[in-house]
Amino acid sequence: MKKLKRYCFALDLIDDARLMAEYKKYHEKIWPEITKSIIDSGIETLEIYNVGNRMFMIMEVNDSFSFEKKSKMDANNPKVQEWETLMWKYQQALPTAKPGEKWMLMEKIYQL
Repeated sequence: MKKLKRYCFALDLIDDARLMAEYKKYHEKIWPEITKSIIDSGIETLEIYNVGNRMFMIMEVNDSFSFEKKSKMDANNPKVQEWETLMWKYQQALPTAKPGEKWMLMEKIYQL
């Protein structure tokens, strides 16, 4: 069995019930081009959890994945850019984010 590397991220939604419901609706069936871009980058599993307006994403990747590769692939994919622009209507950066930073990589501080 291959060993996957796990990354966890956090991001907030705009704290508006209508917008949060719309965001969740989009994620019931994301665009097939987005699914393809996720898989093609080396991401094996991706889950997003939500509480209030805070989101938490767990990503498990294989050895072919790198953040640089994913970033380059996304920048060259018009459909991914369209999706990201649309999602930003619902998202807001965490208070500690740098300008332009969206999903922030979390530090693991405990494991059983």
